Amino acid sequence: MSDSLVIIPTFNEKENIGLIIRKVFSLEKEFDILIVEDNSPDGTAAIVKSLIKEFPDRLYIEERKGKLGLGTAYIHGFKWALKRGYDYIFEMDADFSHNPDDLLRLYDTAKNKGGDLVIGSRYITGVNVVNWPIGRVLMSYYASSYVRLVTGMKVRDTTAGFKCYRSEVLRAIDLDKIEFTGYAFQIEMKFTAWKLGFNVVEVPIIFTDRTLGESKMSGGIFKEAILGVIKLRTKSIFHKHQRQEG
Repeated sequence: MSDSLVIIPTFNEKENIGLIIRKVFSLEKEFDILIVEDNSPDGTAAIVKSLIKEFPDRLYIEERKGKLGLGTAYIHGFKWALKRGYDYIFEMDADFSHNPDDLLRLYDTAKNKGGDLVIGSRYITGVNVVNWPIGRVLMSYYASSYVRLVTGMKVRDTTAGFKCYRSEVLRAIDLDKIEFTGYAFQIEMKFTAWKLGFNVVEVPIIFTDRTLGESKMSGGIFKEAILGVIKLRTKSIFHKHQRQEG
C-alpha cells in the first residue's frame, strides 16, 4: 500500500478514465487511486472495474447511487482514505485538466517542504490556463480575488481543485459540517484549513481544459461560490474554528 491516495470523482468520463489511471500508475512514485463513481450511464464504472483486475491493491472504486455533487464525492473519499491510514490524500480531476505529473511536486511539497495543504495553483505565477475562453478565465480569476477580499486568505487560486492534504488536516476538520458541494466546497475546505492554522502552500501548475468528454461547469456552481463565501466569512466571525480530535 502506498502512503498516498489520489481521489478522482467521476460522472460520464469513459473517454478519460482509463487513460488517467494508467498515467498515474506510470509515475515514478507509487500512488493508489480511489474512483468515486456517481452512477455514470456511459459505462465509466465498468472500465474502472476491468482495470481493477489489472491493478489489484492499487485501484479502488466506490459507487454511489446518483450524481450527488463534487463536494460529497470528496468527503466520501476523504473518510475512506482516513479509515485506511493514508498519509497524503489528493484531489484530482479525471479529464487531464490537472497534469498527473504534478502529483509528484504536490507530494514533495507536503512531505518535504512543510505544506499541510498543497494547492496546484493556476494563478500564483500569473494566469496559467490553456484552452479556456477569456470570459471563463476572467470569471475564475476575479472570483479568487473576491474570495481573498472577503475571507482574508492569501491564497491566489481559491477555487482550485488539484490539491494534496496531509491526513492531519482532514482529521482536524469536521467533515460532516462541510456545507457546500461545488466550487464553494473547494473554497470552504481551504478556508477551514487556514482558519485551523495549517500551512497552506501553492505550487504553480498549468491548467489545461479537457479535450475529451463534457465539462461539468455551470453558472449555478459559481453562484454558490459567490454567496457561499459571504456565509463562510459571517459564520467564522461568530463561531471559532476548532480542530477535531483523532
